[in-house]
Amino acid sequence: MSESTGQTFTNVISLNPYEGDYVSGISSFLAYDNNIAFKKDQFSISYIDTNSYINAQITISKNIPEEDVYDAILSKTYDELALDQAVSYEIEYIELYNALDAENKYFNVFVVDPLVIEESFEESIKQIKYIDTIIPSPLLFKSLYSKELITNSDAHVFIYFEKTNAFIAIYNEKEFIFSKTIEYSYENLYEQFCELYGERIEFEDFLNFMEFEDLKTTDSPYKEFFIKLYKDVFYNINDVLTYVKRAYDIKKFEHIYIGTQRPTASKLDEICEFELNIKSSVIDFDFGFEEAEDENISLLHSLMQLYVILPDEEKYICNFTKYERPPKFIQRDSGKLILIAAASLILGFAYPVGNWVASYAQQLQKDILNNEYVEVHNKKITRQATIKNRKADKEKVIKLLNEEKNAFLDKKGTLIKIHDVKVNYLMKAKILTALTKNLNTFNVKLESVNYLQKDKNNKFELGLVSYRDIRITKLIKHLTKVHEGSIKFSIDKIIYDDEEKKYFSTLKVEVL
Repeated sequence: MSESTGQTFTNVISLNPYEGDYVSGISSFLAYDNNIAFKKDQFSISYIDTNSYINAQITISKNIPEEDVYDAILSKTYDELALDQAVSYEIEYIELYNALDAENKYFNVFVVDPLVIEESFEESIKQIKYIDTIIPSPLLFKSLYSKELITNSDAHVFIYFEKTNAFIAIYNEKEFIFSKTIEYSYENLYEQFCELYGERIEFEDFLNFMEFEDLKTTDSPYKEFFIKLYKDVFYNINDVLTYVKRAYDIKKFEHIYIGTQRPTASKLDEICEFELNIKSSVIDFDFGFEEAEDENISLLHSLMQLYVILPDEEKYICNFTKYERPPKFIQRDSGKLILIAAASLILGFAYPVGNWVASYAQQLQKDILNNEYVEVHNKKITRQATIKNRKADKEKVIKLLNEEKNAFLDKKGTLIKIHDVKVNYLMKAKILTALTKNLNTFNVKLESVNYLQKDKNNKFELGLVSYRDIRITKLIKHLTKVHEGSIKFSIDKIIYDDEEKKYFSTLKVEVL
């Protein structure tokens, strides 16, 4: 079915390492096969999700010789991403050819911690022994262009939801430019739904609702909470797309393609198109494969199977596998050594010639090991030298961020004060104006005004003066009746001053 390293394979095994399921492809027929075992004539492919790698775009000068490109990319990646120099990261890259720059080359780099690969494939490798290709999942969408399932070269968005991960991949002019994890895997969506709903439901009930209940027709009590959940999902996706537009100078996204690990009854593409105002559709292409009637092969499995049968020039070569099958015997170092030893025995009849051959073989091995040591040592020195610069840059960025935060808080305080002047001062003036009119009506004079604000409540203390205490009493009764429910009035006592022949009292006013 496919060839690799000169070997012909009869079937393709695609693997989801995060859920441990396998799809076997024989000819054009696909089927899940969880009893898979190692076979020499099977080609195996898997992927790493967007949580497993760091993706960035870097540039290097076109003047760098081709044989030094990888070292230049390696050095700049460690430098720009401030990677730990003590860790030997797995770094792969793809070149971007749609950037118009006469001086520089552009690359999308993918950085993976080797421990992540070991942990992700620890169980799988026990079953199938070798994995020929491990590719970042967003790069699989390149197959849709290669097979001309998508023919135009506009800016496209691919959104994929599965149990343990969800991500966005952006392609422009049929080339990958950006990917990002979004916190909306099935597991994350379940947690957010339970928070909105106010109680926990079974995870399977949640998945079954997504798969079998259409929000347009269902009368389930879950309906309004799923609507809120989907609105939140596409609101945050819109923020990501806004960033990508600015960062990559994209005028508009022509189409959004949505894929899900399990079928959904509600039309996510219609919800997406309504919320984002971008033409959307579900990824439902005819890949040319046949499936059993009772099986639903997931999108990523189909894309992996499609990837294997494409020529190298029509797909991205970005392979993180550590589990390659050994080369043919004569191409292995051990095979070469055995052949040399055999030749030495044959030539051993001629003693001087035999000694020379053995000595030459040992010296050859020594030279190879010395060259490998020098290469590894140089990489180590380079990485150690750049880590200090990255730490200094990080401190500068943190300082700048703190300055921006302080500036934001200052502006926020100023706006609050402006709002207080515009709203609260106007309200105080209106209240005092209304009360003053009532004072004149009952022939009561205002001696003083004090304003208090406590627990967001507006309070006034009015010093009242009158020649008769009954006027003050009538005033309070009138005010209580007119402003009932909106303003509370209270008075502690009325004091008579013999010298001035007047009555004094303090009226407490509280705006409710």
